[in-house]
Amino acid sequence: MTEDARPILSDYLSRHYASLKRRVTRLLGNSDLAGDALQDTWLRLQSREEEDAIQSPGSYLVRVAVNIAMDIQRRQSRSLSIDEVQSLMELSDPAPGPARTAELRSEVTSLLQLIDRMPERRRTILMLVRWEGLPQKEVAARLGLSVRVVEHELKRAHDFLDARMNHDKK
Repeated sequence: MTEDARPILSDYLSRHYASLKRRVTRLLGNSDLAGDALQDTWLRLQSREEEDAIQSPGSYLVRVAVNIAMDIQRRQSRSLSIDEVQSLMELSDPAPGPARTAELRSEVTSLLQLIDRMPERRRTILMLVRWEGLPQKEVAARLGLSVRVVEHELKRAHDFLDARMNHDKK
C-alpha cells in the first residue's frame, strides 16, 4: 500500500464506519463479527504495505473485513467454546481409579491362588474352557475324556471358586 493510500483508507474507514459495518454485517450475518473484522482491518491498514492502487476504498475495506472475518471464523471453528470445554471437564474418566485397580488386582491374585489349589485335571479343563474359550467337546477330545466328565469337572471348578470367592467377601 502506498504512503498516500494508507491515510485515505484509514480516514475512509473512520468516516464511514457505520455504513461499512452494516455492509459487512449484511454479508456475514453477525454484527459482532463485523465489528471485530473492521477493527482488525484498521490494524492491518496500519501495519501492511502494499503497492496496489485502490480504486474503491469502500469495496476494498469491505473485502478485507470479510476476509478477516472468514479467518476469524476458521480459527474459532477449530477451537472449543468455553461451554464445550466446561462440559468436557465435567465428564468422568471411565477407567478405574488406583483404588479400584488395586482391588481388581487383588481379586485376580486371589482367583489365581484358588485355581492353583484345584486338582490338575480340573484346573486344565477350567483354563481351556474359560480362558482359551474352547468348546467342551474339543476339550474332551484333546484330553481324551468324555464330554460328561468335562462338564462334571467344570461344574465342580465353578462351585469351588464360587464357594471360596463368596466366602471371602463375607
